Amino acid sequence: MFFEKSNYFKLLKHHKITLSFGDFYLLDNFIIAELHEGIHFDWTKIQKLAAELIRHYGYELKIGFIINRANSYSSDPHLWTQFDQEFGFIVATAIVVYDDISYMNATLEKQFTENSLKRCSSLEEAIHWMENLEEFKS
Repeated sequence: MFFEKSNYFKLLKHHKITLSFGDFYLLDNFIIAELHEGIHFDWTKIQKLAAELIRHYGYELKIGFIINRANSYSSDPHLWTQFDQEFGFIVATAIVVYDDISYMNATLEKQFTENSLKRCSSLEEAIHWMENLEEFKS
């Protein structure tokens, strides 16, 4: 389910950014990413997204990242390590999976990050988990 078609779209205050490779919904403590069908999410795209996030949240940001895999796309799981070294502002990730292939990809990606990464079966589960992270309670 896409974020815009969920009940949360009207309930949660957010700012939408549309880039050539996906739609990104920026909330207070986390973002929801929906990448476009068939793209390859590479380092150049990650850098563009990171620049937009820094512009929105500022340089001292610490956020959660929900990847809503409503579309099929590819990425290099090693980029998680490179991202953490270069930027390091994601404290936890939830990946919403809708099929077995997405679940296997998320399992592989989990091997390449030191941060918490949860595989979720619904957007609701991912949002609930993100909203209840200890890192955001203060």
